[in-house]
Amino acid sequence: MTARISLSLVFHNHQPVGNFGWVFEEVFKQAYEPMIGALERHPHVRVGLHYTGPLLQWMSANAPGAITRLRALSERGQIEILGGGLYEPILVALPQRDRHAQLTRMRAYLEEMFGTAPSGAWLAERVWEPSVAFDLAAAGYRYTVLDDNHLRAASVADDDMWGPYTTDDQGRMLTIFGTEKGLRYRIPFRPVDELIGYLRAAATEDGKRVGMMGDDGEKFGAWPGTNELCWGKGRWIDDCFEAIAANSDWLTTVTPSEWMSREPPLGRVYVPASSYVEMTEWALPPDDANTFHQLLETATTEASPAVRFLRGGMWRNFQARYREVNGLHKQMLRVSERVDAMAAGELRERALDHLHRGQSNDCYWHGLFGGIYIVHMRMATLADLIAAEDLAAGDGVIAGVGDYDLDGRDEVLLGTPGQMVLVDVAEGAGIGSWDLRASRVALASVLRRRPEAYHGALREMEAARERGERAAGKTGTSIHDEMLSKESGLSKALVYDEHERRSGLVRLTDANGLELGDFVNGEWRLQSNTASAAVLSRGAPGFFVRKTVSLGGTRMDGWLSIAIEVQNRGLGSFEGPLELEWNLNLMGGGGNPEAYYRWDESEVRFDTDGSVPAGIRLTLGNRYEGLGVSLELDPATEQVWSSVETVSNSEAGFERVHQGSCLIQRWHMRLAPTEQRTFSTTMRFTQSRDRAAEAKAAATDEAS
Repeated sequence: MTARISLSLVFHNHQPVGNFGWVFEEVFKQAYEPMIGALERHPHVRVGLHYTGPLLQWMSANAPGAITRLRALSERGQIEILGGGLYEPILVALPQRDRHAQLTRMRAYLEEMFGTAPSGAWLAERVWEPSVAFDLAAAGYRYTVLDDNHLRAASVADDDMWGPYTTDDQGRMLTIFGTEKGLRYRIPFRPVDELIGYLRAAATEDGKRVGMMGDDGEKFGAWPGTNELCWGKGRWIDDCFEAIAANSDWLTTVTPSEWMSREPPLGRVYVPASSYVEMTEWALPPDDANTFHQLLETATTEASPAVRFLRGGMWRNFQARYREVNGLHKQMLRVSERVDAMAAGELRERALDHLHRGQSNDCYWHGLFGGIYIVHMRMATLADLIAAEDLAAGDGVIAGVGDYDLDGRDEVLLGTPGQMVLVDVAEGAGIGSWDLRASRVALASVLRRRPEAYHGALREMEAARERGERAAGKTGTSIHDEMLSKESGLSKALVYDEHERRSGLVRLTDANGLELGDFVNGEWRLQSNTASAAVLSRGAPGFFVRKTVSLGGTRMDGWLSIAIEVQNRGLGSFEGPLELEWNLNLMGGGGNPEAYYRWDESEVRFDTDGSVPAGIRLTLGNRYEGLGVSLELDPATEQVWSSVETVSNSEAGFERVHQGSCLIQRWHMRLAPTEQRTFSTTMRFTQSRDRAAEAKAAATDEAS
């Protein structure tokens, strides 16, 4: 009897909320549309396809013919459409109500689009915790696709991964397929003949094995070098599909649901918290990540049984590693509570959609394929959260004192009809977020420059090139192994910050540049507060400093003021500078001409360095966003700014990224014993765009 085996291919296609329209279009042409064409040319090939909500919405608006073609493939049983969270959230990051809503909204959306509700769910970034079994099953899903890494952690031997397993939580059962590493790394990076040989070696006489290959659809044309491989001279996909047809006597393709309908699961498993192995590495601190990588590489090379016990970190660690991720996550939770409390109706549905868009996973972590470093997507995510909270608040003010970031210490949330400001009392009394409600701009969202595990790889790569050697790293098997750089000498730009990039930070130094007291990172005391003002204080040997943060204005025009009172409590006179540091994001990266600093007759791009002397009125803004900010200083003093740039890694290689601008106002003080002086900055903003009003007008036009 001829040994037989089945192959289940599942392609996950995703574009994040906030990504550029040209990226959607480019990847659609490079990868998504060619795959649809290949399936039409090869009707014997059955696959599972997953498209995330943002991508489906873009396709419906910009490539409706593709939706029609997919529906035809679905109706003839050639493809199975998978669901998941509508806007591809990390499910375990969400409150239970939002997990269920994201999952059921996607099922309803796909049923309306394709005529059939999905049975399978793609799990964003394969971030798994045991409770996910209940979440998916309760929303109507029967199965999901995880990695071999997950099954290995559940004590499944490598040779036993050729089939699905069941798991359960709170009385709900879910079937788990594990994507087999040997298939995932061969498709499409190794010759087709090698893939066919690998499958033939795994085939059995009873034909009860199925090889699952679930992976990103972008690797079939959009990843570096894969377009020519898959669709050009390499014609890998067509060759593969033709080889499957040529070996149809022992090799057949099946959809996951088709396999489940005819074969029972292999057994029961309980999978610990995990993700794909690279994600578990990225979740670790840099030194630990490098250690884990070396241990895993050694154990894998030696085929050691220790491999199954090397699991890295869990996804939630990103909230500990990055203050910005935690701030984003806790802001999302706060907004979710406000939206949940809204009365039912059209306004709540709009707010709910913004909230769900703001839960798109890509900025809640950092790694090779996405993360908090991607400024335009981070600002888009924040804009949706601001929009949802704005709709929930209506004409009201959002303010209060509470532990908003869940660190065990209270923060102060200040608000007016036009803005929301969060003051981190225990950490320099800095402004952790400054959100403008009408324009939906998160002005204070600037990322700290911090060490990353891949920075060592960058230094090694550049050192190797200087020696005339080829950089270490394999190519042609996985994008995780690529060593690329968008510019030379990037390692010289690796600078790390000693403090978080908040605004309104006070720094006091003596004439020799020695910093006095830890006013930047230290804990301040909240003396008093109202909805729109907070008075905070901190002492240091010889000094007492009081900071007053106050807001005012209307929805479209307002101001934020910081007044610093410095009292010399020492025995002698003091002379030295007082600095007030602002970290501001106006989406000025890449030389964006819409974002600017301006004074007198001069204007420079926001992502440049510069300065103005005392007495010069400085303004800044972003014309596209309809935002302008003017600065008033009392007394007048010099102002210096510099671009805050990180070096991060992506599928295109190492790159420099403008995260925002650091603006420092520096007053030179002379204080006699017991003398007290006050220094202040007021930032007055005007907004010419009200995004909520624009959306309402657009909806009215569409309805008419």
